[in-house]
Amino acid sequence: MGCYTSQDLMADDHFLTTEEVLDYLQVNLRTVYRLIKAGTIPAVRVGRQWRFRKRDIDAWLNTSRQTGRVGDQGRPGDRPRILVVDDEQAVRDLLAKVLTMANYDVDSAPDGATAIDRMRAVEYDLLITDLKMPGMDGLSVIREARRATPDLPVLIITGYSTEASAIEAINLGVAGYLTKPFRLPRILAAAARALGEPVPAAEV
Repeated sequence: MGCYTSQDLMADDHFLTTEEVLDYLQVNLRTVYRLIKAGTIPAVRVGRQWRFRKRDIDAWLNTSRQTGRVGDQGRPGDRPRILVVDDEQAVRDLLAKVLTMANYDVDSAPDGATAIDRMRAVEYDLLITDLKMPGMDGLSVIREARRATPDLPVLIITGYSTEASAIEAINLGVAGYLTKPFRLPRILAAAARALGEPVPAAEV
């Protein structure tokens, strides 16, 4: 199922708001955003809101009921999985703790080589990496990750920002570039944006 355009809203059809879909499907908000991201249910953005064609929702719901998968999307294993890469253990531990409290599944790696090994074994929804690390630096990690998963969202966190690294990061299509020391709400807001989720109100 692909996304439809805003022109479809002009058609004589019944569209649901996000809140109506949550009530209709009896799932949480994160599940709905995961379904949108996966292309499972088409949606169109209207301002800051999503609109859903009811007949498309019904079609997905009927298929899910037939396969016995209704409600599976909300299980803990379906939470967005994030890989944090930083050679500073204190930074890794802090980010892992905060992101886990925000209901993400988080793995961490102390260097680029370990990160690449993890990404070969596990499918991640978001990569958060430091730039300056011993051995393989963050840009090398991103380039290697993109070879396997071209559309993987990436956030860079760095205490050694340079114009050259920022330009290369832009060329690599990173979703965010944050300098240390950073405020934790900014990390959560950047992660939400990268994953296509609602941004916390304080950070909009």
